[in-house]
Amino acid sequence: MGAHYNPAMNSQTDLVTLPDTTDHAQFVEWLRSVAPYIHAFRNKTFVVAFGGELVKEGGLNALVQDLALLHAMGMHIVLVHGSRPQVEEQLQLHQVESQFALGMRITDLRALEAAKEAAGEVRLDIEAAISQGLPNTPMAHARISVISGNFVTARPVGIVEGFDFQHTGVVRKIDADSLRQSLSSPGRKIVLLSPLGFSPTGEAFNLSMEDVASSVAIALRADKLIFLTELPGIPDEHGELMREMSLEEAQQTQETLDPEGEAASYLKHAIRACRGGVPRAHMVPYTLDGSVLLELFLHDGVGTMISYENLESLREAASDDVGGILQLIEPLENDGTLVRRGRHQIERDIDHFSVIEHDGVLFGCAALYPYPHERIGEMACLTVAPEAQGSGDGERLLKRIEQRARARGLNRLFVLTTRTEHWFLKRGFVKASVEDLPEDRRKFYNFQRRSLVLIKQL
Repeated sequence: MGAHYNPAMNSQTDLVTLPDTTDHAQFVEWLRSVAPYIHAFRNKTFVVAFGGELVKEGGLNALVQDLALLHAMGMHIVLVHGSRPQVEEQLQLHQVESQFALGMRITDLRALEAAKEAAGEVRLDIEAAISQGLPNTPMAHARISVISGNFVTARPVGIVEGFDFQHTGVVRKIDADSLRQSLSSPGRKIVLLSPLGFSPTGEAFNLSMEDVASSVAIALRADKLIFLTELPGIPDEHGELMREMSLEEAQQTQETLDPEGEAASYLKHAIRACRGGVPRAHMVPYTLDGSVLLELFLHDGVGTMISYENLESLREAASDDVGGILQLIEPLENDGTLVRRGRHQIERDIDHFSVIEHDGVLFGCAALYPYPHERIGEMACLTVAPEAQGSGDGERLLKRIEQRARARGLNRLFVLTTRTEHWFLKRGFVKASVEDLPEDRRKFYNFQRRSLVLIKQL
């Protein structure tokens, strides 16, 4: 398909030529079939990660063209690149031998300089590719801005099993707020991250592309993490490509792989991202032209997708969950964050609760107490286990309670809180007074706790 552009034409009279009129219906049918995905993906955040091998083998321009198309459709793109072959080239150029242990590069000072040089080389190649805008190419009129920066804080791997990894590091923290501002600012920039991180003391560390990508996806609560790999995906025991895997299946498969192999590395970080709250992680082959587009817009995709939801269950509570709910809320009752509830009260009110379960273990709960006469409900006992905090479980529980409230015909939701005011304010609640509570709830308000009243319109 080619587009003929004439500046004198407006958008309604631009022409698209097709090779044969018999293909018109097929073209229209295809365009309509992908429309639901385009609508669904608009304003979603995708972290796309690829190794330096893709650049070395000449796949960069095609990938950038596809990502420019996604960007034009309204998707927020974070690019994370690797540079392993480029590092090897730099080391060979300086006649320095590479050192590896436990599947990781030992980065001495010379190797760190090589990593910096390689990352700079790849980053410039990517920025140049994104800056293209020649007529009659997919990049015409793209006008995409790219931003890089010190978004990644790192720490050293240290000494492991007697090996001193020196300047090899792992991600310590991602500046998610700055990343979000860059992605959503006027002009919607593409964020480009290299496999380097920096410590508060000003040291630089050589990181793995997979570590940076999965850490960024978790920190941004990205909708997708997409690895472009040398592999076609993850095969099953018969060698057939596994199109979709639950987290449980991915974990079982990981145990059967060579721990130092490429497949195990990608799978490990895909699993990590999904555990951290990323709904989907994909592994697609970079050797297939347009693999990112094919994975996103074809029903079955072309690679392997790991799905977070298959392992997690967000559901209404049952009587068997009483013990798990008590374990969740007891620490918060002890420190005064929550009003103390006994087993009898939880058993009596179990139908009011919703829970998040990961692989048979409860990691969060919340309850809805409706006041139908005033068309308002109370969300109470919102709790997320410490190890799951920051993964978005609290927000998912809030949305479930809101859905339950709407289904009951309620148009407002209120909470009483002493310590989590800002969390609720960021999610649409506003300050109110005790007088705004429904009459039956006002009678039992504890003036000694002095809980803040927050209300949200549904």
